[in-house]
Amino acid sequence: MDLTHKFLIAMPAMMDPNFAGSVVYICEHTDKGALGLVINRPTELTLAALFDRIDLKLEIAPWKDAPVYYGGPVQTERGFVLHVPAGHYSSSLPVADDIALTTSKDVLEAVAGGTGPSKLLVTLGYSGWGAGQLESEVSANAWLTVDARAEIIFDTPAEERQAAAFRLLGIDPSFLSSQAGHA
Repeated sequence: MDLTHKFLIAMPAMMDPNFAGSVVYICEHTDKGALGLVINRPTELTLAALFDRIDLKLEIAPWKDAPVYYGGPVQTERGFVLHVPAGHYSSSLPVADDIALTTSKDVLEAVAGGTGPSKLLVTLGYSGWGAGQLESEVSANAWLTVDARAEIIFDTPAEERQAAAFRLLGIDPSFLSSQAGHA
């Protein structure tokens, strides 16, 4: 099962504070493990403040007031940029269609210069799973999975992304129980 370009939607019983209530976009899933970004946890840090920290000037609306997101508990000091179009940056991973994940500073330099991607989501940290770990969590009903949609990542307000991901499955999250059952 390849979960690349899928959303993981945390089930209500998810007790891990890193992931409770989260929607994770899976950027890479191989037999060695998986890497994803939480897409519905904005932080207090704005892109303008982040750019100041890395000695770039960002004065372009709407990016300067956009939040930086909590991408997950791994390498929380490192930036990850999910963006459309994919473009040509020095450290990019094509994820799907025209979506890419870039970890190099050149994408941020392009944004600061007004030539960057038209849509982006910047996180600090990522979510990672070792070989077989994510498959085990999905089998244990910790996550629901559904094909991802770029408009949920880039065009839907953060507080509405979880409900939007559930709607892709035809599920009203208010009907989900936090109790797991087995028939």
